[in-house]
Amino acid sequence: MDEFQIETAQNVGINQNVASIGDRMLGYLIDSAVILLYGILAILLLIKLNLEPGDSWAVYLLVSLPAFLYYVLLETFLDGKTLGKSVMKTRVVKLDGSPPGFANYFVRWILRIIDVVLTSGGGAVLTILLKGNGQRIGDIAAGTTVISERENLSINDTLIKDLPIDYVPTYSQVTVLNDSDMQTIKNLYDDAVKNSNHNVILNLHHRLIKVLGVEPKENPVVFVAKVIKDYNYYTQNM
Repeated sequence: MDEFQIETAQNVGINQNVASIGDRMLGYLIDSAVILLYGILAILLLIKLNLEPGDSWAVYLLVSLPAFLYYVLLETFLDGKTLGKSVMKTRVVKLDGSPPGFANYFVRWILRIIDVVLTSGGGAVLTILLKGNGQRIGDIAAGTTVISERENLSINDTLIKDLPIDYVPTYSQVTVLNDSDMQTIKNLYDDAVKNSNHNVILNLHHRLIKVLGVEPKENPVVFVAKVIKDYNYYTQNM
């Protein structure tokens, strides 16, 4: 799974996993099925109401409006997700780390006509492959991409981390912390990196500086990661 780095306003770099084309296509198929089902139900409703032909078209246009605006509405109100994206655990985010707004979702929705509808998705796939960071034409114009929020469980999800044999710790002050403290720090850090929440990382950074009484030269992301590794080093070698 490809990664890209979000650079926040505080110059904090956060790595994110780009959603695979397979996940995006499956999400698209799920969304298309939802829209199709809604359209069928709308037609059945009109037949049930037995309206005059002139009136039925006006009512159908009104009833089908949510299906027409499906992507822009759901992404706006579900924090970058549609039903398909929710199932596939993907989400729309901005490349600069800030939350997407209605304008971003609207641009993606409008340009869907070019890179999804008119080219049957071929334009989107080609652009994503060439661009390399999960952006179709709509994403490039909107300054967004689609990330994966899948959890890959591994040893990294526990406090214990494998360290290189020649690993050299920097902050011996980490021994003032206990396992409970460090597990909380690690959970917050991993969560913040996954969700691009640079404010949490900055808060951890400032709190650790105060508790450990150190003056780090690394940026906040690297510093917090270093503290976690140093704690593992000292606890594993006691």
